[in-house]
Amino acid sequence: MDNNRVMSALCYFSIFFAGFILPVIVYFISADSSVKNHAKRAFISHLLLIIPSIIGFIIFFIVFGVYGSGSDNFISTGPILIVSFIILEILLSVAVIIWNIIQGVRVLRV
Repeated sequence: MDNNRVMSALCYFSIFFAGFILPVIVYFISADSSVKNHAKRAFISHLLLIIPSIIGFIIFFIVFGVYGSGSDNFISTGPILIVSFIILEILLSVAVIIWNIIQGVRVLRV
């Protein structure tokens, strides 16, 4: 098996063990443009898990700041907004993990 294909696949599979660190390292170390392209794609897909989490924390603190934990408005809208965002985050995480697995296997099979 070619080392470039293994490195490209590891960039995708690193979602399980190294997060976005491995694709960044591979992107800057590798000289092959194909490996750099796969590292960049893997890095972007790994960021898709981090960015919504940050947005979720911001929404969480805005909901607590605007509505407060004791007001009637918070009781009616706060938990619904927070739970719906958690469900969206879980669905996005599963989709990104499946996409990374498919891309990693596809790189190894070609």
